[in-house]
Amino acid sequence: MEIHIPDLFDLQKITDSGQCFRAALLPNGAYRFITGNQVLYIQETAPETYRVSCDPDTWMHVWRPYFDLDRNYQDIGKAIPAKDTFLAQAAQAGAGIRILRQDPWETLVTFIVSQRKSIPAIRSVVETLSRRYGTEIQTPAETLYTFPTALQLKDVCLEDYMACKAGYRASYLCDAVNQVLSGTLDLTGIASLPDSELIAALERVRGVGIKVANCVALFAYGRTACAPVDTWIQKIIRRAYDGQDPFARYGSAAGIMQQYFFYYAQTHKLETA
Repeated sequence: MEIHIPDLFDLQKITDSGQCFRAALLPNGAYRFITGNQVLYIQETAPETYRVSCDPDTWMHVWRPYFDLDRNYQDIGKAIPAKDTFLAQAAQAGAGIRILRQDPWETLVTFIVSQRKSIPAIRSVVETLSRRYGTEIQTPAETLYTFPTALQLKDVCLEDYMACKAGYRASYLCDAVNQVLSGTLDLTGIASLPDSELIAALERVRGVGIKVANCVALFAYGRTACAPVDTWIQKIIRRAYDGQDPFARYGSAAGIMQQYFFYYAQTHKLETA
């Protein structure tokens, strides 16, 4: 099936943006995304035109929301004032990134794993967990595995997570599984909470601080007013903004601006180190 996307949309930048850890560029030039038990192969065939591997209903109800295609990112970029020179530059570099709407459980676990790990290392842990504990998916091209649910991780112990290279985060993963299975953390129920309460609920999981909670709020619950701040973003704030928070002025678009910052930092490390 072919689809038309007239707004800013760059598959490589999305894959490299640090939001999700299972997206991949394949040798044939297509990109593969996985969410829940759904797999998408998508490839640009002409400007603003893409070939996708799903049917229209799945595109409309799974992948269109996943890629946040009901939001106009061109208009968001135009709202950046010229005087904010760093953000204008970062937004230009990151044009085409979109805030993905991911599964809350997978997002919580992967961002717990992400602490003090490089993106390739995070990807490796996530794929190992999926292969060992997820459900097999057979596509016409390959065999894949879903990201394991909390129930599928019910009997996984600390040593098992350590064997998957989770390191000190293993105990955090055990706590996340226990809280979700016991109902202490209701990932569906907290979706209706205001941003501050949603973040507070996520922070009750061991090892989840303000940065990881903001990542989950942004990338799983679509809370685009939430702007996670890691060490790269802190450096930019100190150098380009004299230590003053630049995100508050952008309101509900703050998290999108943060993604531009993060992508710029990853692709211009000599400038932001």
